Amino acid sequence: MGKETETNGIHALGVRAAYNLANVTKTRPQYGALTPKWLTKVLEFKGLETGIFRVNKVVEGETPLDILCSQTKKSDIIPDGYVDYETEPREYRLNSISTIINVNTAVEDVYSSPYDQVQEQLGLAIESLRERQESQLINNDDYGLLKNVADTQRIQTRSGAPTPDDLDELISKVWKEPSFFLAHPRAIAAFERECTKRGVPPVTVNIAGGTFIAWRGIPLIPTDKLLVDGLKNPKSQSGKTNILLIRTGEAKRGVVGLYQAGLKNEHSRGLSVRFRGIDDKGVASYLLSLYCSAAILADDAIAVLEDVEVGEYYDYD
Repeated sequence: MGKETETNGIHALGVRAAYNLANVTKTRPQYGALTPKWLTKVLEFKGLETGIFRVNKVVEGETPLDILCSQTKKSDIIPDGYVDYETEPREYRLNSISTIINVNTAVEDVYSSPYDQVQEQLGLAIESLRERQESQLINNDDYGLLKNVADTQRIQTRSGAPTPDDLDELISKVWKEPSFFLAHPRAIAAFERECTKRGVPPVTVNIAGGTFIAWRGIPLIPTDKLLVDGLKNPKSQSGKTNILLIRTGEAKRGVVGLYQAGLKNEHSRGLSVRFRGIDDKGVASYLLSLYCSAAILADDAIAVLEDVEVGEYYDYD
């Protein structure tokens, strides 16, 4: 029986005793390192058959073909020729990101209400793999977007802080149907301050289930994988980063994410979850493998604003 307490002569059930009989409402495991991973939501992806993607390009030129265009023929001979292709086109091979999750079957049996322990472990592991995928899409030494921007598509800020003029310059580099800017949240905040200083506050748009500020109608998508001074969460007030402008989609000769289609034990796009068995100690094991890469189909599908300073602040009167 719960221990009684006496307050001002009134007998009542004690709080600690009552607590022992109460059902506690619990959350799922909260993993603070997770982000919305907007890049993988707004980037168009293409499934591969064999994990290899070859980007065939036409040899660039100002006038690839001579043509006849006249109401009055000056010659009866129609110019002939052909469009040449690159003889050694670039091939992209999918990279794998893998991890193994172990769960004690006794824990699974006894402690899986109200939340299934296996599913919670797998869910957190999958989110971690997706975080790494977004980071690799941007920073991978082979296929990462930052590493593969053409030299002609790289520009510097005018004064350090990201100004409307700087973003307009990016648009001039990716002017054929640009899809979105990609920037660290600190860089987006810095751009908003520059807009406020000039009295031109950006509007907001809704895409992919999120609300973003936009410049010239192009949304600024946040990601902490575009590092500031090499860090996701810099402690210093100042720091430098990059801002990308991307056109996405194969039909637009843009940037596309790549994944392996038709995987065995496919859980979601490019991700397989395989049960590896139970060992002699009753521990169940699961192998998670995520296959990903990215390809830039044309040089003008992406541009980068470099050396963006995020620490400029102003006093507004």
